[in-house]
Amino acid sequence: MTMNAFQVAVAAEAYVAALFAQVGCDVSIQYGANQPEYDLIATKGNIFKKISVKGSKDGGWVLAAGLKKGRDYHEAIDAWFNRHKDKSVVYAFVQFKDAPVGSMPRVYLCEVVEVANHLKSSRNKYGYTSLREHYVWASGIAKDSIDAIPDDWRFTEERIMQLWNRK
Repeated sequence: MTMNAFQVAVAAEAYVAALFAQVGCDVSIQYGANQPEYDLIATKGNIFKKISVKGSKDGGWVLAAGLKKGRDYHEAIDAWFNRHKDKSVVYAFVQFKDAPVGSMPRVYLCEVVEVANHLKSSRNKYGYTSLREHYVWASGIAKDSIDAIPDDWRFTEERIMQLWNRK
Protein backbone atom coordinates (compact mmCIF):
# COMPACT_ATOMS: atom_id res chain seq x y z
CA MET A 1 0.00 0.00 0.00
CA THR A 2 1.20 3.49 -0.81
CA MET A 3 0.23 6.70 0.96
CA ASN A 4 -1.15 9.55 -1.10
CA ALA A 5 -0.15 13.18 -0.40
CA PHE A 6 -3.02 13.74 2.04
CA GLN A 7 -2.15 10.59 3.98
CA VAL A 8 1.52 11.60 4.14
CA ALA A 9 0.50 14.97 5.60
CA VAL A 10 -1.85 13.41 8.17
CA ALA A 11 0.69 10.77 9.22
CA ALA A 12 3.50 13.34 9.47
CA GLU A 13 1.47 15.72 11.64
CA ALA A 14 0.27 12.93 13.95
CA TYR A 15 3.78 11.51 14.26
CA VAL A 16 5.33 14.89 15.13
CA ALA A 17 2.60 15.55 17.71
CA ALA A 18 3.35 12.17 19.28
CA LEU A 19 7.11 12.84 19.38
CA PHE A 20 6.66 16.19 21.12
CA ALA A 21 4.29 14.59 23.63
CA GLN A 22 6.84 11.81 24.20
CA VAL A 23 9.45 14.38 25.30
CA GLY A 24 7.04 16.01 27.74
CA CYS A 25 5.52 18.80 25.66
CA ASP A 26 1.88 19.71 25.60
CA VAL A 27 0.69 19.78 21.99
CA SER A 28 -2.18 21.72 20.44
CA ILE A 29 -3.33 21.13 16.90
CA GLN A 30 -4.54 24.12 14.89
CA TYR A 31 -8.18 23.69 13.92
CA GLY A 32 -9.11 23.46 10.23
CA ALA A 33 -7.38 22.20 7.13
CA ASN A 34 -4.47 24.02 5.48
CA GLN A 35 -3.99 26.72 8.08
CA PRO A 36 -1.25 29.23 7.32
CA GLU A 37 2.15 29.34 8.98
CA TYR A 38 1.94 26.41 11.41
CA ASP A 39 0.18 23.13 12.17
CA LEU A 40 0.90 22.49 15.85
CA ILE A 41 1.90 24.37 18.96
CA ALA A 42 4.24 22.59 21.33
CA THR A 43 4.70 23.96 24.84
CA LYS A 44 7.04 23.06 27.65
CA GLY A 45 6.70 25.13 30.79
CA ASN A 46 6.02 28.70 29.72
CA ILE A 47 7.80 28.37 26.35
CA PHE A 48 5.80 27.61 23.23
CA LYS A 49 6.76 27.08 19.61
CA LYS A 50 4.69 27.05 16.48
CA ILE A 51 5.48 23.93 14.45
CA SER A 52 5.03 23.63 10.68
CA VAL A 53 5.01 19.97 9.68
CA LYS A 54 6.07 18.83 6.21
CA GLY A 55 5.85 15.17 5.24
CA SER A 56 7.55 13.41 2.34
CA LYS A 57 7.79 9.91 0.94
CA ASP A 58 10.31 10.65 -1.84
CA GLY A 59 13.36 12.06 -0.06
CA GLY A 60 12.59 15.77 -0.42
CA TRP A 61 10.29 18.65 0.35
CA VAL A 62 9.32 21.27 -2.24
CA LEU A 63 9.33 24.64 -0.47
CA ALA A 64 10.02 27.60 -2.75
CA ALA A 65 9.54 26.22 -6.27
CA GLY A 66 6.30 28.16 -6.72
CA LEU A 67 8.23 31.37 -6.17
CA LYS A 68 10.92 30.67 -8.76
CA LYS A 69 9.23 32.17 -11.84
CA GLY A 70 11.12 35.30 -12.85
CA ARG A 71 13.64 34.88 -10.02
CA ASP A 72 16.95 33.16 -9.58
CA TYR A 73 17.16 30.47 -6.88
CA HIS A 74 18.45 32.76 -4.14
CA GLU A 75 15.73 35.33 -4.86
CA ALA A 76 13.05 32.62 -4.73
CA ILE A 77 14.43 31.41 -1.40
CA ASP A 78 14.44 34.99 -0.07
CA ALA A 79 10.80 35.37 -1.17
CA TRP A 80 9.95 32.12 0.67
CA PHE A 81 11.76 33.36 3.79
CA ASN A 82 10.04 36.76 3.66
CA ARG A 83 6.60 35.12 3.49
CA HIS A 84 7.11 33.97 7.06
CA LYS A 85 5.73 36.57 9.44
CA ASP A 86 7.03 34.64 12.44
CA LYS A 87 10.66 33.68 11.84
CA SER A 88 10.72 31.55 15.01
CA VAL A 89 8.39 28.92 13.52
CA VAL A 90 10.02 25.50 13.80
CA TYR A 91 9.81 23.24 10.76
CA ALA A 92 9.43 19.51 11.37
CA PHE A 93 10.40 17.61 8.22
CA VAL A 94 9.17 14.00 8.28
CA GLN A 95 10.62 11.49 5.80
CA PHE A 96 8.77 8.23 5.14
CA LYS A 97 11.04 7.10 2.27
CA ASP A 98 12.60 3.73 3.11
CA ALA A 99 10.67 3.59 6.40
CA PRO A 100 8.75 0.29 6.34
CA VAL A 101 5.21 0.22 7.71
CA GLY A 102 5.41 0.05 11.50
CA SER A 103 8.85 1.64 11.67
CA MET A 104 9.63 5.22 12.50
CA PRO A 105 10.14 7.85 9.80
CA ARG A 106 13.06 10.24 10.16
CA VAL A 107 12.25 13.69 11.58
CA TYR A 108 14.31 16.88 11.39
CA LEU A 109 13.73 20.17 13.26
CA CYS A 110 14.93 23.62 12.23
CA GLU A 111 13.90 27.25 12.15
CA VAL A 112 12.95 29.23 9.05
CA VAL A 113 16.33 30.97 8.78
CA GLU A 114 18.14 27.62 8.94
CA VAL A 115 16.00 26.28 6.11
CA ALA A 116 16.63 29.36 3.95
CA ASN A 117 20.38 29.23 4.56
CA HIS A 118 20.49 25.52 3.79
CA LEU A 119 18.51 25.97 0.55
CA LYS A 120 20.94 28.72 -0.52
CA SER A 121 23.93 26.45 0.15
CA SER A 122 22.37 23.62 -1.88
CA ARG A 123 23.42 22.72 -5.39
CA ASN A 124 27.02 23.75 -4.79
CA LYS A 125 25.88 27.12 -3.34
CA TYR A 126 23.82 28.02 -6.41
CA GLY A 127 20.70 27.34 -4.35
CA TYR A 128 17.71 25.11 -4.84
CA THR A 129 14.03 25.50 -3.99
CA SER A 130 13.55 22.02 -2.51
CA LEU A 131 15.08 20.54 0.60
CA ARG A 132 16.63 17.11 0.04
CA GLU A 133 17.37 14.62 2.77
CA HIS A 134 20.37 13.23 0.86
CA TYR A 135 20.99 13.89 -2.83
CA VAL A 136 24.04 13.52 -5.07
CA TRP A 137 23.99 15.79 -8.10
CA ALA A 138 24.80 13.74 -11.20
CA SER A 139 25.22 16.59 -13.68
CA GLY A 140 25.21 20.34 -14.20
CA ILE A 141 26.85 23.04 -12.12
CA ALA A 142 26.55 20.95 -8.96
CA LYS A 143 27.87 17.70 -10.47
CA ASP A 144 29.20 15.35 -7.76
CA SER A 145 28.18 17.67 -4.91
CA ILE A 146 25.98 16.29 -2.15
CA ASP A 147 23.03 18.00 -0.50
CA ALA A 148 22.17 16.52 2.87
CA ILE A 149 20.21 17.66 5.88
CA PRO A 150 22.59 18.47 8.75
CA ASP A 151 22.82 15.74 11.38
CA ASP A 152 22.13 18.26 14.15
CA TRP A 153 18.62 18.83 12.75
CA ARG A 154 17.56 15.30 13.79
CA PHE A 155 14.67 15.23 16.26
CA THR A 156 16.28 14.77 19.66
CA GLU A 157 15.66 16.25 23.10
CA GLU A 158 18.94 18.15 22.71
CA ARG A 159 17.73 19.68 19.43
CA ILE A 160 14.44 20.68 21.03
CA MET A 161 16.31 22.41 23.87
CA GLN A 162 18.49 24.28 21.36
CA LEU A 163 15.40 25.57 19.56
CA TRP A 164 13.49 26.33 22.77
CA ASN A 165 16.38 28.36 24.17
CA ARG A 166 16.52 30.67 21.16
CA LYS A 167 14.66 33.95 21.38
